[in-house]
Amino acid sequence: MVNIYVGNLPYSATEDDLRSLFSAHGVVDRVSLITDRITGRPRGFAFVEMADQAAAEAAIQALNGAELGGRTLTVNIAKPRSDRDRPRGGGRRGGY
Repeated sequence: MVNIYVGNLPYSATEDDLRSLFSAHGVVDRVSLITDRITGRPRGFAFVEMADQAAAEAAIQALNGAELGGRTLTVNIAKPRSDRDRPRGGGRRGGY
């Protein structure tokens, strides 16, 4: 299973839009359009899973830099989840 990151999506993009876009290159197993936990609004990125490595690479090659809804897409292999979930700091230390 190849997990593909799709960034700089227009906020109007739907899971069906992405499935249609990627299906031109192979079978799409799953599309996860990421939304804000509080507002439920799209956050402008998604993950697409494809089972076939060659199809996934073809989709990345064809769609990275392509335009959707007036925005230039960023499409690449998604980083493993453990790399994305590292704490980024910004919290307070010490007590008040």
